[in-house]
Amino acid sequence: MQRFTLDIQTDGNNQVLNLEPQLTARLRNIRGSGVLMLFVVGSTAALTTIEFEPGLIKHDIQTLLQRLIPDDARYEHEATWHDDNGHSHLRAMLLGPSVNVPFADGKLLTGKFQQVVLIDFDTRPRKRSVIVTVLV
Repeated sequence: MQRFTLDIQTDGNNQVLNLEPQLTARLRNIRGSGVLMLFVVGSTAALTTIEFEPGLIKHDIQTLLQRLIPDDARYEHEATWHDDNGHSHLRAMLLGPSVNVPFADGKLLTGKFQQVVLIDFDTRPRKRSVIVTVLV
């Protein structure tokens, strides 16, 4: 077992970041097959896979999230903590903080149009840590 951390600066506000380049770079020297277990630290970010293309990233995801969990609704979290990110916590909970991805001979076994992404739902820029555990 190996473990490493990706430290990523985000802009918040539903920013979607493609983690594929960083993961591929770290896998180059790992032979054999196994699984990457990724976990983002924090309660207002999530990990998933999706095609990383502008229509989905800049429009469709944003539209879906606004319909499901609007940023302008009333949230008890905000009343309790006097902040503005109740929707951020709910959006992160919906997608979840982790994803597992198989790999073989230094390459992710994702589809051609499937990338591993981090989505930061918070309302401000954040430094995010993604813990990656490599099981070979």
